[in-house]
Amino acid sequence: MLLKNITKNKVLHKDARILGNILLKSVGLMFSVKQDKALIFKFKDEKIISLHMLFVFYPIDVIFLDKNRIVVDKKDDFRPFTFYASKKKAMYAVELSNGAIKKTKIEIGDKIGF
Repeated sequence: MLLKNITKNKVLHKDARILGNILLKSVGLMFSVKQDKALIFKFKDEKIISLHMLFVFYPIDVIFLDKNRIVVDKKDDFRPFTFYASKKKAMYAVELSNGAIKKTKIEIGDKIGF
């Protein structure tokens, strides 16, 4: 599915996947080789989302979206074997290739469509 920054009219990824069930969300990118992927983690309710990079061997970028798909937080260069928790409540965590936030100029307040 197409992942797009509607505010800036920029395509973020042409083939994003939504991970809605617990098994897919728990595996995510663990043990994968580096590739150009976009994964959208959907949660039941807005909450502080905690992520880890255990067994992910390359850095990524992550944006956090509220229920209206507005960017409420972002993490550039999320490194292997580290942890991060969103600064605000979010319903979606979108994992992108490292450098995607800077390349596409994603900012807090941007609306993302998928």
